[in-house]
Amino acid sequence: PAHPSHCTPPAPLAGIMSTDENDSSKKQKTMPEKPRILALFDVDGTLTIPRGEVTEEMMEFMKKLSTKITVGIVGGSDLPKQEEQLGKGIASVFPYNFSQNGLVAYKDGVLQEVQTISKFLGEENVKKIVNWTLKYLSDLDTPVKRGTFIEFRSGMFNISPIGRNCSREERNEYEKVDLEKNIRKDMVAAMKKEFADLDLTYSIGGQISFDVFPRGWDKTYCLKFVKAEDYDEIHFFGDKTFEGGNDYEIFTSDRTIGHTVTSPDDTKEQCTKLFMG
Repeated sequence: PAHPSHCTPPAPLAGIMSTDENDSSKKQKTMPEKPRILALFDVDGTLTIPRGEVTEEMMEFMKKLSTKITVGIVGGSDLPKQEEQLGKGIASVFPYNFSQNGLVAYKDGVLQEVQTISKFLGEENVKKIVNWTLKYLSDLDTPVKRGTFIEFRSGMFNISPIGRNCSREERNEYEKVDLEKNIRKDMVAAMKKEFADLDLTYSIGGQISFDVFPRGWDKTYCLKFVKAEDYDEIHFFGDKTFEGGNDYEIFTSDRTIGHTVTSPDDTKEQCTKLFMG
């Protein structure tokens, strides 16, 4: 059975028109045929190749889909990065647009909320985390050390024991050592103990770093902007739906019907079968 979902049936967009020729859209102006079915889409690996730009063909397909059902985007990156991948003005192309998992939320092109980790935790706690991390890393032996050990993003800390400024070769070498010696795993365990009172989530991803953010700030965060009574079904399409992947929580949420995809072409194929009949 379809799990209920949160959202208001999108009013036709007011169409914030931009004269920028790279503007990613003609804004959706008409109510879809089935407004009470919502489909939310991850970006990387779902609408684009990882870190790539959306193809013209894929964007055309998404606009066509949005005449059938209500469409929303939910990505982990910030809005400027999302615009690089999906086009300028993406926040007002579809009824819902969530960047940073919904910490920056748009509905019908209108900004609903901006949440930040510093606002949420408070400056004293931010300082404690930064100071503890720098101290811990100063005692840590890694094959090389470069720069940018902590990247402070508005929705998380990204911590890298080798430093994000390392080269591709250094990154590959570090990953091997990290797997052998559990550098990141051990550091996460130590942080969990040290900051138990802050109820943080730790996510090890990629080759060289891990993310630290408040519990619940995964992609399910965006569902708070989707009113359950407005939708009969909420679908989610993503590629990292395995446990530990950044689509896992929303994929397994009892409010969504989850679909695992392997590429933009697979997304197109699954949506055609489900919604374009």
